[in-house]
Amino acid sequence: MKTNFLNYIGIFAFSVMAMSCVDKAAEAETTEAEEVAMTEEGGMEYAVNTANSTIEWKGFKPTGTHYGTVEVEDGTLTIEEGNVVAGTFVIDMNTIVANDLEGEKKANLEAHLMGTVEGKEGDFFNVNQYPTATFEVTGSNEMENGKMMLSGNLTLKDKTNNITIPVTVTDNGDTVTLTSDTFTIDRTKWEVNYGSKSVFDNLGDNFINDDIELKINITADKESQA
Repeated sequence: MKTNFLNYIGIFAFSVMAMSCVDKAAEAETTEAEEVAMTEEGGMEYAVNTANSTIEWKGFKPTGTHYGTVEVEDGTLTIEEGNVVAGTFVIDMNTIVANDLEGEKKANLEAHLMGTVEGKEGDFFNVNQYPTATFEVTGSNEMENGKMMLSGNLTLKDKTNNITIPVTVTDNGDTVTLTSDTFTIDRTKWEVNYGSKSVFDNLGDNFINDDIELKINITADKESQA
């Protein structure tokens, strides 16, 4: 009987692990910063429509998850024959919103993530010192399944790494949309270390996973030609 019980526990644990592996988005390939792609002649430049662009985020800890959005402040994309050949966008880190909470809990989490709590300015993203993040395109490659592999330098808290992510680009004439697959980054590679058990000892269960899940949604409008 005891053996059967242990077997059930083992099967249950394996099932949970398997489901976790399935549910977890793939981590973006991350390397050192690369040279930023320059706009080439023949490409069409689009201005990011900030009202229709956003970045979705999700964070994980043993007691559950939090999720929300952060806004895009500015940016451009250069498209040539359906490919992203250059571009950059600026992320306003003061616009971090938690969509899974309400009221005081919501306000407290947002302030903690932005690092605006008095005495805890160094936590997470420390927006007073680092108000923006940037993504600068370094290159792209088309894949057979229709997904474009987009590479770019992601800068958070003055730390820059190059990431490669699958995206879908749709050209609607005067408007272009760029939507990434959901992916994760290891925040400690950008020195966002708060609550990381890979950085700090003796956290017990009071840790926050290093992985942050992201999904980029960009809409850009064709710039008028003078």
